[in-house]
Order: sequence, then structure tokens, then C-alpha cells
Amino acid sequence: MPAERTNPTPRVMGRLRLVSQGLLGGGFPTVPDAVRWMTCMQAQDLGSALWAVGQRVPGTAASDVRAALDAGTVVRSWPMRGTLHLVAPEDLQWILGITGGRLMKSLAGRHRELGITSEDISHCRDIAFKTGEALKAAGAPGASREQLFQAFEDAGQITKAQRGIHLLGSLCQLAWLVQGPMAGTNGKVGVQQLFVPFEEWIPDSRELGRAEGIAELLLRYVRSHGPASIKDFAWWSQIPLTEARAALYEVQDRLVELEFGGSSYWLSPETAAMLDDGVPGSRSLLALPGFDEFLLGYQDRSLVLAPEHAELVVPGKNGVFKRIMVSGGEVVGTWARTVNGKTIGVTPEPFAGVLGPAAERSFHAQGRAYLKFMAG
Repeated sequence: MPAERTNPTPRVMGRLRLVSQGLLGGGFPTVPDAVRWMTCMQAQDLGSALWAVGQRVPGTAASDVRAALDAGTVVRSWPMRGTLHLVAPEDLQWILGITGGRLMKSLAGRHRELGITSEDISHCRDIAFKTGEALKAAGAPGASREQLFQAFEDAGQITKAQRGIHLLGSLCQLAWLVQGPMAGTNGKVGVQQLFVPFEEWIPDSRELGRAEGIAELLLRYVRSHGPASIKDFAWWSQIPLTEARAALYEVQDRLVELEFGGSSYWLSPETAAMLDDGVPGSRSLLALPGFDEFLLGYQDRSLVLAPEHAELVVPGKNGVFKRIMVSGGEVVGTWARTVNGKTIGVTPEPFAGVLGPAAERSFHAQGRAYLKFMAG
């Protein structure tokens, strides 16, 4: 049996994750295919989310991901952890059914501080629907956040001090609203999305019970993120560990267990099979966006990011993740987009202070791909 299977290194584990996430081996044929495989892709920063998809779907441009959002073949909402993610439209409602209740409970104290009641949320739902109908009659594809906030204010619902965003977020958590097409301004590509009624934008949703849904969510998480631990999944999904373990019992016969560092990690049989022949990508170098699932999709990130470098990726632990360079399955630095007059470029920021010649060439090839992608 190969040494990689019996005693994998952290870099091998990292490369297995790259494979699972479609970052090695050719990726996915279309934008919806990539998002559906990943199940939920962190997307609070839209530019980062576009490139995260682009790295997994060769030959695409940022406009292709925006087009998928405009067409509703991919949606962007708050399915878990109170954070925006990209998700397949048919998956959003059943995932919200599993994760939404716990999130709403966690926000109850903040809602009391803001004076938000269930009646206020229902009132804002009615206001949002009425506003959307009026805008639709005028030819608009949806309502902007500013338009909804103004409608809330006109109806006596205060939106200051984050009250508005909590009201709007609650409407999305309860599957009454969802972010729809991109909002363009004066012929330019918009950076915001318009809000539309959930059932109009997503007419066909899958229906899964809680236990069945958690089992599917776990299976898809492991297939797209493995090797991962059950604690990684519980953190990622915010599903209680007891329920996560029960789901693992139901699906573990379709997964492979791998021991690393005295803990159990799970991955798909297809990914695990690479341990027999050698895991690819030992010389790969990827310029991934900030907030990419390769790093954010796990509770314990030390497997691919040395703890002494963590603050270089998240300065001051402020929750804002810098773009990362991943070499052979390990985060080896960050990188930045630079602007000099009308010239846009990229610059590497390796932890070691310098990249070798081959890595330097690979990084700049990645940089050119990124600039082409974002311009398209």
C-alpha cells in the first residue's frame, strides 16, 4: 500500500481537497455545474465569488457567472452562517429549512435590541411584495435594497442602525425574497442584485425532510470538500454535531475514512483512489480569491495554512480574508490586485519573501488568467 494512503502529509491532504473542489483535474463544464457540485460557495464579496467559480470552470469569464445570476441558474443568498453563498436554485429552500431556524434563533437577541418582531417581518414581506409588483408593472426586474428600505420607511418600518438589513435578511431566510438579477446602472455592470419574490424566481424547489436533508448536505460536502472531518462539516453548516454524526452513520458506506493526525477525515471513493497512484498537483500553484472555499470551508484551517501565517491572510483577525496563493496543496502566501494609472496588475506576497523561478512563472500565468477573466 502506498505511503500516501497510510501516512498522508498535510500537503497531500491539501491536494486531495483541491481535487475534490474541482481546482485540479479540469474542473467543471459550466458555471451551474460547479456551484451545484460545491453545494454552497462563500460569496459575500461578489468579485471574489466570481473568480472562485472561474478557477473551477476553465474558459469562462466573469460575465458568464453574472449571466448565470441574471438567468437564475445560480442564486446568491444566505443559506448558512448568516453569510452570502452561491447555491443551485433548487437547493436553496431545503437548505434554508435545515439551517434557517437555528440562525433566526441566534439573531433573536439582536432583533430584540432593534425592536424587530415577527409582525414587523410579516409587515415588511407585504411591503416588499407590493413594491415589487409596482416596479414590475413599470418594467423593472426587481427591487433594489435602497428601494425596499425606502418603502419600509414610508410604511413606518425604521431601517437605520442595521434594522433594515436585518429585516431584509429575515425575509430571505424565510424564503419570501431572494436576490435575483444583477442591477445595472447607466449601461455599466452592477455590483448589487435586485430582490424578487422567492417563488417567482425559483418556481421549482426540491423538498427534503430534516434528517434526509442533513444526510444529503453531509454527503455533498464531503464529496466536494473532502478530506474533511465531521467537525468541519458541523461548523460549515452550523448543524449540531449530534445530528451531523447521525447523518454520517447514514452515508458513511458511500465515503472513505482516512486517518490523519489521530483524527478521522472523510472523502469520496473517487478522490481516495488517487492515493493509490499518487495525488496530482505537487507542483501546482493557484491564485485563489479571498474567501475561497479551499480555506474557508473548514473549521480547522491549519491543515493547509500554518498557524503562524494565519494573521497574514486575515490581518488583525478582522474576518476579511486576503487572496491566497496555494502551492502543492499548501497556502504559501497572499496576492494583491494592483492599479497604476490605467494599468491593472497582480503582485505576489509570499510568506517566505520570494517565489522560486518556476513558481513565479506559474503565478504570473495565474495573474494573466485572473485579469482576463475579470475583464470578460
